[in-house]
Amino acid sequence: MKSVTRSLRILEAVAQHQPVTVGELTKLFGLPKSTVQRTLVTLNEAGWLRANRRDTTRWEIGARVLAVRPAALQGSSLFAAAREPMIRLRDALNETIHLSVPDALQCMVVVDRVDCDHAVRTFHAIGATSPLHATAAGRAVLAHLPKQDIEELIARGLERFSDTTPADPDELRAELDRVRADGYAVNRNQYRPGVCALAAPVLDESGTPLAAVAISMPDSRYAADRVPEWGRLVSDAVTEITGRLTGA
Repeated sequence: MKSVTRSLRILEAVAQHQPVTVGELTKLFGLPKSTVQRTLVTLNEAGWLRANRRDTTRWEIGARVLAVRPAALQGSSLFAAAREPMIRLRDALNETIHLSVPDALQCMVVVDRVDCDHAVRTFHAIGATSPLHATAAGRAVLAHLPKQDIEELIARGLERFSDTTPADPDELRAELDRVRADGYAVNRNQYRPGVCALAAPVLDESGTPLAAVAISMPDSRYAADRVPEWGRLVSDAVTEITGRLTGA
């Protein structure tokens, strides 16, 4: 039990101070460097921690946390603020509505979903991940990140998932300009074949994106002439969510 407790405390410390070095954790806990290193390696092998992509001597929270994050978020202010507006949005359109949050620049993570009642509908499991550049939810968030973050993501390479994925840097930059101007992002078969979506960002008081709400539908029900209507509805939903979060 002592080693389990120590591992959890080190995990919490990494979450608080990330990216953090072995030496910094050693000083924080007053433990031998070998003990801290062993614990970090074990947590890394289990997927709870990973080496920082810029400096591999530093540690940060890993992908395994995504498996428990959705359940944890159910008690969060974001989850509580978003739930009712998402249900009303679903009722207005009878399409599936997703709430996704960014995991730094790694991916978007689905943390809540309200299903429509169509026999044919899109499906993304809670905890499912997707790339920022190829999805409506991802670009809704990406458009409101600092320019250096956007350029860092571009420098890492943009994977092409379909013929229409914005995998060219200039194409992506232009698309993000459109997202900022319109207030929402559109994805038509750019990530998964036959899957379309519109998404708008949930921003905090400083303009930092916290999440994105997306309307998701099969390509068979996508209608270009309804995009402005859908964009207005999803934008209204995130405005309500933001108001609930800030008390406005």
